Amino acid sequence: MLEALIFVVFPFCMLFAAISDMLSMTIANRVSVLLVVVFALVAPLTGMEWAAYGWHFAAGALVLAVTFGLFAMGGMGGGDAKLLAATAVWMGLNIQLVQYLVVSTLIGGLLTIAILLYRKSPLAVMTGRNPFLRHFAEESVGIPYGIALGLGGLLTYPDSPLMVWALARLAS
Repeated sequence: MLEALIFVVFPFCMLFAAISDMLSMTIANRVSVLLVVVFALVAPLTGMEWAAYGWHFAAGALVLAVTFGLFAMGGMGGGDAKLLAATAVWMGLNIQLVQYLVVSTLIGGLLTIAILLYRKSPLAVMTGRNPFLRHFAEESVGIPYGIALGLGGLLTYPDSPLMVWALARLAS
């Protein structure tokens, strides 16, 4: 049961956030809350030491402080900031967090370039009414960075502490 939560909740939340941001340019608060609550309940049951548990929440607080500053300056959406912080709780204050941030940044950069090129192309005029592409086509709308955060989370999650624990349990 514990392994199932670890295998399902995080990937589902990352996919939901990416799709939601693509379609509506919003990431619901319940996604970030669900991530934090499930981690808070599951991590101690895996035998995670209390010090490590605290460091995971410290990672979330640190990332939230930085992303809140970016949000206040208009450089990041509020949903993206909260999702990034909630994901940091799952990764912890270690190399997995760095991997997640780097991978998400690279995907976000490629996504931004692709969307900006698309917006300048004639294709944007022809496909701008499509529900999946309308936010990509509108120049007045920002970049749905939740897509990059979701993909970055999915790519780096297999190396996260809870996933490593769950995979080891299944292997034994």
